[in-house]
Amino acid sequence: MTATEETSSSPNGRRTTTAVHSRDAAGWAQVCRLDQLVPGRGAAAKVDGRQVALIRWYDDDVVYAIDNRDPFSGAHVMSRGIVGDKAGIPKVASPIFKQSFDLGTGQCLDDDRVTLTTFPVRVTDEGWVEIEVEVEASK
Repeated sequence: MTATEETSSSPNGRRTTTAVHSRDAAGWAQVCRLDQLVPGRGAAAKVDGRQVALIRWYDDDVVYAIDNRDPFSGAHVMSRGIVGDKAGIPKVASPIFKQSFDLGTGQCLDDDRVTLTTFPVRVTDEGWVEIEVEVEASK
């Protein structure tokens, strides 16, 4: 499996990774290397035409993958959200209206009617972050 990667840094030091990805036989797409993700921060990636927010947790090699689209504003900004925890639950808050979402389940912690899509994520022994995203059917 290979990935073509373009990485850029914004003026505030956040790294955004966008890429053209390929999949392995099991359907996992390489997104970036773990060491490219800053602990406690997010990065955006485009996988199979879908924007995904990758968030690396602070003190270990845990990475979460959620939909990058904020369901309240409609903007693709969740990768720029405020990362923290709420009562021990890892969460990200939208940078626009500040609703918080559980990184593990996508459940909005401020409105139980709203959820973000979450994606299975793994880190390979070689240090690659891979996610599994269903390919949307062509229209």
